Amino acid sequence: MAVAIIVLVVVLIAVFYVIGVYNKLVSLKNYVKEAWSDIQVQLKRRYDLIPNLVETVKGYAAHESGTLEKVIKARNMAINAAASGNINEQAAAANQVTSALKSLFALSESYPDLKANTNFLELQRELSDTETKIQAARSFYNTNVKSFNIAIEKFPSNIIAGTFHFEKAAFFELDADEAAAARKAPVVKF
Repeated sequence: MAVAIIVLVVVLIAVFYVIGVYNKLVSLKNYVKEAWSDIQVQLKRRYDLIPNLVETVKGYAAHESGTLEKVIKARNMAINAAASGNINEQAAAANQVTSALKSLFALSESYPDLKANTNFLELQRELSDTETKIQAARSFYNTNVKSFNIAIEKFPSNIIAGTFHFEKAAFFELDADEAAAARKAPVVKF
């Protein structure tokens, strides 16, 4: 009788352990989803601001249509990637929008009237604020992905993760050009 009680207690401890690990993995997975949703909200805000910014620039730099078309094309690709649900495609498209916006803001340096336009300045400020929020959301997302992936890989939770088909989440990473630029030391000139 005592052996049966000991076996029952061990089985119950094992069952409760599995339940605890499973619930932890579910929580971590949902934190990753929540963090990704935060990124999508900020990216949508960015994509909604871009047409207004482009229209403002068009009035001052009509002959710079190539740059403006590049920005709109990158925005449309990003919106289509968001509809696909593929995190890697969305990240790549978001990085292309960032690159296109950099060229648009560089273009504005050639037009003093545009740089002084309050509508343009407000849109630029909003976009800059959104970019800061996107970076924060990316960092939060990657932190959650790291925690989730570690929990999936650690023993013995990796056995439970494999049994219940938990898969590693993808990090939101820089594209090759941004990664190369990040490795370069900044140049300061006076």
